[in-house]
Amino acid sequence: MTAHSQRLDRAPLDGGDGDEAPRVHRALVLLILSVTVLIINLDGTILNVALPKIVTDLHASASQLQWIVDAYAVVLAGLLLIAGSLGDHVGRKWVYVGGLAVFAGGSALSAFSTSTATLIGARAFMGVGAAAIMPSTLSILTTVFSEPGARARAIGLWSGTNGLGLAIGPTVGGWLLAHYWWGSVFLINVPIAILTGVAALYVVPNSKNPHAKAPDLVGATASLAGIGLLLWAIIEGPGRGWASSAILGALGVAVLLLVGLVYWERHSDHPLLEVSFFTRARFSVAVGAMALTVFALSGAMFLLTQYLQFVLGYSALQTGLRVTPIALVLLVVAAASSYLVRYVGTKPVVFTGMILISVGLGRLSELGVNSTYSTALPAFFLLGVGTGLAMAPSTESVMGSVPAEMAGVGSATNSTALQVGGALGVAVLGSLLNTHYRTLMSGLLAHVSLPAVTSQVSVGSLAGALDAAAHVPGSLGRDLAASARVSFVSAMDFSFDVGAVIVAMAALFVVVSLPSRPDQPESALFSDLGGPMS
Repeated sequence: MTAHSQRLDRAPLDGGDGDEAPRVHRALVLLILSVTVLIINLDGTILNVALPKIVTDLHASASQLQWIVDAYAVVLAGLLLIAGSLGDHVGRKWVYVGGLAVFAGGSALSAFSTSTATLIGARAFMGVGAAAIMPSTLSILTTVFSEPGARARAIGLWSGTNGLGLAIGPTVGGWLLAHYWWGSVFLINVPIAILTGVAALYVVPNSKNPHAKAPDLVGATASLAGIGLLLWAIIEGPGRGWASSAILGALGVAVLLLVGLVYWERHSDHPLLEVSFFTRARFSVAVGAMALTVFALSGAMFLLTQYLQFVLGYSALQTGLRVTPIALVLLVVAAASSYLVRYVGTKPVVFTGMILISVGLGRLSELGVNSTYSTALPAFFLLGVGTGLAMAPSTESVMGSVPAEMAGVGSATNSTALQVGGALGVAVLGSLLNTHYRTLMSGLLAHVSLPAVTSQVSVGSLAGALDAAAHVPGSLGRDLAASARVSFVSAMDFSFDVGAVIVAMAALFVVVSLPSRPDQPESALFSDLGGPMS
């Protein structure tokens, strides 16, 4: 595509006539977009530490708690593809600004919700806004930073803020809960969204594909319904039974919808998902690597925040502070990863990162009821380094293999992989945890004389068991709490082991299939480790 046809609608601060924005202006664009991405991803984990207080105030059940967390992720993941296509069609800047307005409104509604139903609906509304924002940020970046080197550095910072948002969510949430009510974890989004939206009107340039076709509504419906049903089945499986007709039916329909989506997109003249992109290893393997990287980070954070609070006894703020090393290491390594890629290529960096993640998960699987924070800390560093190494180069590989005029669709696919990976991390590792915990607790309580309601609550979750144990007098209550903690830790360790195996297998696939450099055919393992290319 020619530079003329990819012309940017200039913002007032851009004084140049050419397509390349001034350096200071580009830095402001990067800052605005990175701050926005930070709060979008922050919302994926900030809520975890607030759940106990939401239970108290809104009397939420276990299943309602899961949907308070996951309504956001399901809608976000399901709408990303059509949002990217819409940005290519009507202008990425305007979709971005509109998304910020919706996100701010949904955040305000969430903060002041008075029932679980209202909160779940508000969280879904936030997901609509986030879906409009996420692909727009990356497609704008790839347009503003057009040179490969500058684009790689910008995407490195963008990826770092993605991971940083996920990692510092519990820290920020814990601090807010120590000073304010639970609604503050949502209300913090409102002023940030307003400020970045106003700044974007003046600083961020607009771009679109002048040849873009109408958004694919059929594909969008199949995407949202398929992803939503898949996640619903995984989340609800432990409680309803994996062999229940509802779960098996939902899984079957989800598979049919997603297979049908691929078939539809291959034959559509205005596809929502550009299936042809996946024939390029640089695109498809990188998408998978990034999804599984976020899978590991999100799943680990979901389990660790519960372990630190319910087993080791830390407060919400103390828990948040203790996972901060993951965030700090991730940010530094992600920003530096583009320099490593320049010298050794994408494949070795991504492979190394995923292996470190796998080792980190393996170390976490060794945690016990009597472990200390210092025991877990080395694994936190491994997760941070590994995620930083894998995420940014994978994203650059994805966006570097997409034509400029298809940046919106490419970035939406990238962001969908990120969000689906994160949602699956929580759903899969969380479901493994719940299934294993229920099995262990059911066996332990089978021969214990407890009221039926107490046994049911205790088998349902660790939080329920600890609350029930507090109302059971004497040694029986203490034994119940101890048994619940032992069962939880055993189930958590099992989940971490499974996660470590999944990520390790994905790392081996990266070695076999991911090109190390653009337009370079797959080569032998670490074939270009000899130094920088001339």
